[in-house]
Amino acid sequence: MHAYLTAETQEGPESGKEAYLVLEDGSIFKGKGFGSEGVKYGEVVFTTGMVGYPESLTDPSYKGQILTMTYPLIGNYGVPSKKIAENGVPIHYESDKIQVEGFVVSKLMKSNHWASEKSLDKWLEEEGIPGIEGIDTRALVKKIREKGVMMGALVVGDYELNKVTEKVKKLSYDEMNFIDKVTPKEIVIHESKNSNKSIVIVDCGIKYGILRELLKRGFDVIRIPYYYDPIDVLEEFSADGILFSNGPGNPALLKELVKKAQAVIEYDIPTMGICLGSQILSLADGGEIYKLKYGHRGINKPVKDLKSGKAFVTTQNHGYAVKPKSLNEFKVWMVNIDDGSVEGIYHPNKPIIATQFHPEASPGPLDSTWVFDVFSKMIEGEVHGF
Repeated sequence: MHAYLTAETQEGPESGKEAYLVLEDGSIFKGKGFGSEGVKYGEVVFTTGMVGYPESLTDPSYKGQILTMTYPLIGNYGVPSKKIAENGVPIHYESDKIQVEGFVVSKLMKSNHWASEKSLDKWLEEEGIPGIEGIDTRALVKKIREKGVMMGALVVGDYELNKVTEKVKKLSYDEMNFIDKVTPKEIVIHESKNSNKSIVIVDCGIKYGILRELLKRGFDVIRIPYYYDPIDVLEEFSADGILFSNGPGNPALLKELVKKAQAVIEYDIPTMGICLGSQILSLADGGEIYKLKYGHRGINKPVKDLKSGKAFVTTQNHGYAVKPKSLNEFKVWMVNIDDGSVEGIYHPNKPIIATQFHPEASPGPLDSTWVFDVFSKMIEGEVHGF
């Protein structure tokens, strides 16, 4: 087994325990534990954002994954208050709890910020999430970029590493359905202060940032579990549009949801997909999905709009993409400038659009929030087809 050992950090928890990140290829990274003691398993991924760890940690799309931050100093602004909200939705959180299985950083910093309620270490401890610091995250990210994402285990405390390693080798992220863990159990309604229309959201693990953008534009939001029929709910509430949200896991496992999306496409109602939602609509069109080697995760991903020729910076968190030539009725709308992968699709004759990136940009730049304005115009009847 390969070991990557580094010195302990000078900042961070005083009572940090010995910790290990174990990868399925046998590599072991030794560091210092923080947060909760225990063992958690997941697909090891990385994000390139310098800030935004509260938003990233609470993003439901990271369910089933161990998240690594490439920026070396994490935790300096602590954990903000959930009372800082917009339309009743917390600004600095993307769900009501930490969603990642484990957290990997190079150096955990002590917090000092006016809006901080607690330290990052304390927050992870309260929510039962282990963290590790003091490892060479550059070596870890280089390994993932070269070999691709792989399963791993984050171990904080005294556990038998041989047993942990054997279990890691038997696990597969691609074969697990994580949406059941993040979808609501019943209908949840959010009312806008300036309501004039309503939208049904097929909630596969929606980020709060999407809710904030829709509520800001005067839409009431009706969130439903992913196994509900969106058309039935749309008719029951006399809603004006449907949105398929982001979420974790392999979209190819969601065959029943794909069938529901096919019915929505035939219904010819204003529809939008984001991230996983874009993949579901692509599959409903007969498209094919493939897994990216190490995914696109960060707040600095360049995208080009093929219709306007303009480029902008986006926030992304996905490990799968659609094969462009496999699409039937849908057309490619946007592409990733780095690797040419599909970042947006549209239907030429129906009011349907979808983006692989996150137009709500939380955390991240606001370059792409205009996509919600396009969706709003479709709902208002100003645009039919695209």
